[in-house]
Amino acid sequence: MKVSFRLLLAFALLLAAVSPILADTVRLKDGSVIRGQVIGFRDQQFVILIGGGARGRRGQTTVYAEDVESIEFDSNTNSSTVGDNGTNNIGNSQPVRPNTQPDNKVSYPKTTDNEPAPINAAPKFFTIKVAVRADNANNGWTNSGLVVRKGQHLRISASGRVSLGRGRFSTPAGVPSINDNDKLMRLEATGALIAVIGDDNDDFLLIGPRREFIAQRDGVLFLGVNEGDLADNTGTYDIVIEAEASGGSARQ
Repeated sequence: MKVSFRLLLAFALLLAAVSPILADTVRLKDGSVIRGQVIGFRDQQFVILIGGGARGRRGQTTVYAEDVESIEFDSNTNSSTVGDNGTNNIGNSQPVRPNTQPDNKVSYPKTTDNEPAPINAAPKFFTIKVAVRADNANNGWTNSGLVVRKGQHLRISASGRVSLGRGRFSTPAGVPSINDNDKLMRLEATGALIAVIGDDNDDFLLIGPRREFIAQRDGVLFLGVNEGDLADNTGTYDIVIEAEASGGSARQ
């Protein structure tokens, strides 16, 4: 069923009294869509659980009620977020860091609703700024707060300087001369900015100081540093993400 914005306030009151058991689709006024599980309402914002795949890359995003066009509730219940002890399993779990190599294939966005894409149409982008930590907090990944949709056009720019420990420093481009057999992307420079889309995905993307690409799948965008041992790292990279608004993504 579809709930209009006029009923959101009533829905928010209900959230305070019931357990979150529904998988929902939240449509925003700018055309963006978030698919996840609405788990709360506070400070005039809906809290939505996203991800939760086999590798535990689970995240949350929030949207202001005034930005919501409608919410479609899944009629099927889902108890996967409730633990054996009856408590909610929503946490700050982040992507694991296995040593697998990426598949950096690029495809092109498809048109929707069976309509051809305008030849000279310029896509509209919105901007997100985030600081990516170089240490091993949150399993070495920073949740960008961006829910990416397959076929969405993304541009990511990075700047800054971080310490890799033992007197070594890196920019988002990385340092090719530093050997590291445990880094996620073994053929790429140590300390470089990398990314992964989704909580069950090991197709890592080299971002470096700048990369423009088309998303190959749906999921939360996570960012991290290409190094195996993050325990002695300090500092952050400053990231600017430009995401195509028509790609159906959502901002945190």
